[in-house]
Order: sequence, then C-alpha cells, then structure tokens
Amino acid sequence: MTHRILTGTSADARQLREQLAALPLFAGASPAELKAIAKAGSLLTVPQGWSLIWEKTPADKAYVVLSGEVDIRRADAHVVRLEAGDVIGETAILERRLRTATVVAATPLEVLHFTAEAVQRLYDEVPAFRSALDVATLRHSA
Repeated sequence: MTHRILTGTSADARQLREQLAALPLFAGASPAELKAIAKAGSLLTVPQGWSLIWEKTPADKAYVVLSGEVDIRRADAHVVRLEAGDVIGETAILERRLRTATVVAATPLEVLHFTAEAVQRLYDEVPAFRSALDVATLRHSA
C-alpha cells in the first residue's frame, strides 16, 4: 500500500479536488469544501485483496473510494460490492460503535483515507461532507 500526503497547493491536490468534484457524492460541494475534504485526507493506493476495515474492531478510519471496488463482508458471509464514489467506514465513526463488517479490496484501489477525528471534524464543519455522509449512511443501512 502506498501513501501520499497532499498539500492544498500541489498539482496532485488540485487533481484530487477534481476527482472529488466528479463524484456524485460531492456534486454540490463548493471549491472551498472540496479543498477542505481533500486536505483532511491522505491518498492511498491499495492492492487487490487487502483489508481496509475489520469487523468487530474500533472505528478509527473511513475512506472515500476514488477508483476500484471493495467487498463488504459480514460474519454471515453477506457480500455487497461498492465502487468509486462510495464512502466506507463512516457509520461506525458517527454512531461511535464497533465495525459491523470487513472491507476488502476487490480490485486495486485508490482511496482517500480519513482518521476518525478528521471525519468528525469535517462532518461538523463542512456541509457538503455532512450531506455526503448522511446519504452514504442511509444507503448503507438500507
């Protein structure tokens, strides 16, 4: 897994903001909101087969999938496939509970990683992020 920290002024950071803006999840976000979201995260490249989140562990991180697909696996072997534009890991952070599923990279991934603290701060301070997480949480609980 590779990890890059981006700054708000680099060409990479500008490209990341453009990637976020292209996702339906952040369609209504302002440039300032996209900049705050991009700056709060770390861009990760994850190989196929790696686990990002493990069931029954503390909620310490969340991800926005920028490219690729992930499988959501539960103890009962229930599998849901999510793809670019989906958010994973947010529900357990917002509800302050243990993880209810394991998340595995079904393909090579590019994700934006957020700590639990960054998720909570963005949720409280960035309306477009709050809206995106509220939509994702509703979709995941359905």
